[in-house]
Order: sequence, then C-alpha cells, then structure tokens
Amino acid sequence: MKPAPLYQNDWILARRPPRNAVSPDLPYAFLVEQEAAPGGGVVDVATIFLTNRECPFICLMCDLWKNTLETSVASGQIVAQIRWALAQLPPARYLKLYNAGNFFDPQAIPPDDYCPIAELAAPFKRVIVESHPRLVGRRCWEFRRLLRAELEVAMGLETVHPEVLPRLNKQMTLDDFARAAGALRAEGIAVRAFILVRPPFLTDTEGLEWAKRSLDFAFSVGVECCSLIPTRAGNGAIEELERQGLFAPPSLDSLEQALEYGLSLGAGRVFMDLWDIERVSPVAPHRAARIERLLRMNLAQRMTPAR
Repeated sequence: MKPAPLYQNDWILARRPPRNAVSPDLPYAFLVEQEAAPGGGVVDVATIFLTNRECPFICLMCDLWKNTLETSVASGQIVAQIRWALAQLPPARYLKLYNAGNFFDPQAIPPDDYCPIAELAAPFKRVIVESHPRLVGRRCWEFRRLLRAELEVAMGLETVHPEVLPRLNKQMTLDDFARAAGALRAEGIAVRAFILVRPPFLTDTEGLEWAKRSLDFAFSVGVECCSLIPTRAGNGAIEELERQGLFAPPSLDSLEQALEYGLSLGAGRVFMDLWDIERVSPVAPHRAARIERLLRMNLAQRMTPAR
C-alpha cells in the first residue's frame, strides 16, 4: 500500500462542493424498498432519509453531508418529516429512519422527539436507525424502551485494515465498534454494519481481501447484518485522492466476490448496496445481468447462478 498521510477535518472540508438545498420541514428522500428479513422471506421497508444537522464526525469518504443542515432542527420537525413521508408511502413491515449521521446525536434528533417517533413507528415490526459506535449508549436504551417494534442499529465499521481505518478520519477504533455491538446485543438490539468495498489507499485485490476480513470481524462481534458499500466519489476529498492515484472504485468482479463470500459464511444477512451502482465497472461484460444477479442474491440470501 502506498504510504499516505492522515486526512483530517480541515483537509476534507476544504475540498467539499456545495451542499444541496434541503428543508428542515421535509425529508430529503423517501421510498419503499425490499429487503431480506432475518427469519427468511422478503419484507417491504419504508425508508425515510431525514433532513437534520450534519454528523459531527467528518469522515474522509462520506458524501451524506450534502443533504444536511448547518443548524439543528427544532423539536417536532423530525416528527413532522416522518409523519409526512409515511402519509405518502404504501404500508410496509419495517421502517428505516436514516439521517445521514447519528440518530442518537441530540443535535440531529431532539430527544424530546423520541416518544412521538416511537408512536409513529408503532405499526412496524422493526425500526432501523444509524449511529456512530461512540454515540451508542443511554439515549439508545431510552429510545428502545419507548418502541413496540424491534430496534436495529446500523453502524459504520468501514474496514478492519489497521492503516486505512485511521486515515478515514472515522475517529473510531475496532474496540469501539466491538464494545458498541456488544452493548447493543446485551440490550436485545440487533446490529447492522456498513463495510466499504475498496476504501481509499487499496488496490482492487486488497479491497476485496479486506472486505472479507471486515465481514469476518463484524460477525465475530455479534453483528447480525452486513451491508457492503462500494466506495464512491462525490464528496470532493475522494476525487482529490483519485487524482493522486490513491483511490479507484471497486470492480464489479470484487463486488460479486465480496457478496458471495459474505453469503457463504452463513453467519447473518449480507447485502450489496446497489445505490449509484452505475459508477462501478461501466464497461464490464454482461454488466446489467450481473447487477441483476446481485439484487437477486440480496433478496434470496444465497448465491444464484448467472443468467
């Protein structure tokens, strides 16, 4: 691996393009998607992308800040966003409340909103939220006690590579992740991990190998579900690394092999995130059929033959 310096807040922020225009009164996106359920079968998931304050952790690869605010929302605005989105969406079994950061950051989701959010979530079997491992704690347990539904917390593991993880400016160690996962499981809360396929500073072959090692680690500390994320450009910092020869997106071959490996473990659900997949291997042979196969494997949770 080519040596590289640490990339910290000032360097990352200086390379950002402008934010998108968003409103604190509306979620910036919402949809119903299908997902394999823990016990088998496929469920409809109402996914709401909440508009709120930016995450306090400035990660090198993150582009989710593009749809965030520079100030905190007022109490009640997140509740109104969820209520509005649910009124537009058809019925679903699960509810994802993704907020481009940390659900348990009080500057992003006011704790006074937990109770009305839990009431809106009452018809759902499971609620899935995001958090940085270092923000898992008392507020998480408080929210869990208010819910009738099961709670699942998704956390960014990113990679277990000992040199790459610090360079992502995640401000987290593997011990931090393991402690948070253990605490969540002790409270009866399911854990999902986000794992990058080919983060910066790695070749395609190295990216695949470390995605596999990251899957192994995640399941070893109690994670029930892993979502593999093809690392993508789009936040300014990654484009700069690409110009320096320190980043390239993963190949479609790597994505296929990473998902196949994860499913072969039989340790929990594994998904390949297909959002923005058009950036990956645009001239790969039989590309459309191979992406469709990834989708089939996501839903079936088993390897399926290519068509």
